[in-house]
Amino acid sequence: MASDGPALTRREMLTHSGMGFGLMGLAGVMNKEGMLAASQGRAGALPVQSPHFAPKAKRVIHIFLNGGPSQVDTFDPKPELEKWKGKPLPESVAKGKTGTLVPSSFKFQKYGKSGIDISELFADLGEHADDLCVIRGMHTTNPNHEQMILMMNTGSASLIRPSMGSWVTYGLGSDNENLPGYIALCQGGFPWADSNSWRSAFLPGSLQGTFVDVNHKEMNRIIHQVENKGATRQEQRRQLDPLQALNRNHLDERKGDSDLEARIRSYEMACRTQIAATDAFDVEKEPKSVLEMYGDTVVGRKFIMARRLLERGVRYVQVFHSRGGPWDHHQNIETGIRATSEDCSRAIASLLKDLKASGLLEDTLVVWGGEFGRTPFVELPKGNNRNVKWGRDHNHLGFSMWLAGGGVKGGHIHGKTDEFGYASIDGRVHVHDLHATILHLLGLDHKKLTFRYSGRDFRLTDVHGNVVKEILA
Repeated sequence: MASDGPALTRREMLTHSGMGFGLMGLAGVMNKEGMLAASQGRAGALPVQSPHFAPKAKRVIHIFLNGGPSQVDTFDPKPELEKWKGKPLPESVAKGKTGTLVPSSFKFQKYGKSGIDISELFADLGEHADDLCVIRGMHTTNPNHEQMILMMNTGSASLIRPSMGSWVTYGLGSDNENLPGYIALCQGGFPWADSNSWRSAFLPGSLQGTFVDVNHKEMNRIIHQVENKGATRQEQRRQLDPLQALNRNHLDERKGDSDLEARIRSYEMACRTQIAATDAFDVEKEPKSVLEMYGDTVVGRKFIMARRLLERGVRYVQVFHSRGGPWDHHQNIETGIRATSEDCSRAIASLLKDLKASGLLEDTLVVWGGEFGRTPFVELPKGNNRNVKWGRDHNHLGFSMWLAGGGVKGGHIHGKTDEFGYASIDGRVHVHDLHATILHLLGLDHKKLTFRYSGRDFRLTDVHGNVVKEILA
């Protein structure tokens, strides 16, 4: 029977036929036939983009220590605390904050030609001291976990904004069409702030971070439904082909619909990922010596996966360590911070060793740190539990992070905190400055990387941020 249009809408057709899986692979077919040629812009697509200027880094791995590691126990030694042990923080420094000063329980040692001080907690990183650029003058907006996790990951403390990984993939695209441009590796579930840490918000949905729970060894448990047990890939293709004409009509009728294009692209990515992800996440393919070097643990496997993703062109890999707040040591810090650091120190050092050996570290930017630091004074346990020992409280006024590779000065220390390690006093770097610097190393001007939404231009750094030129190689 003749008709001016399709008898069924595309959605009705998919609903009645139950063949939604046939959409997988659609964008690839349409692209090969030139159907998407007019709409391959940034919105909804991930083609490789040209940076604003020559980049020093091509990719980023952000190692996020959820909860806030103590700077005076890791990368910012404060011998002055020994003299002040048991005494209150001077009012000139405290500014209303009270607490009894306690020195670190851990020994520091100078490593490398640069003589960077590293705590015994991260002694594994000693051999990489000359690759590290330690920022001791970090500070952020307030001492609340959820808000500062959002700040570190999105540049906003209160509003849902696109994550840094989404901004990077928006600005540069992806070097691998078979894997997402941005992947977040977690273990055992979401970290604090949940998926808001890797959301794309008002940026196209295809730029959102892909969450992967690596708490298992089995591929089907790492990525659920990675395989279609009901149909082979050839059968899936035969299901797809009859839908091609319908989808052509659907897209032609909605030219410029970036949301539709992003959705189609996500289905296409899901199809290609069946093969690529199975390979990338299969750490059992690594030599036994590599598995032993990283450690046969969930964290060890997670960092191997991260390296394999970087090798396969994933633009932005975020490694959360780990769910909840393992670095939130309000109590029992001596045993707690030792356990959490031992859980990841070896794997991080192995990652740097592998990246350097393969040459990837030269254009891979490694970022290490949490949402803030800890106080140099004691936080006493609440109640009458004698088995619980002292810890350290949240501290947003001064903390440490380090970067490596990708155009930063190796063996360099930038900024400093006061003699107690409480507040940054020199070379101060706010999170906005850190974000501006990361984008700069990737060849992106943070003031020009904008997206118009709701009548205004947005950017990762909002109206703030300055590139920290002193740490650039």
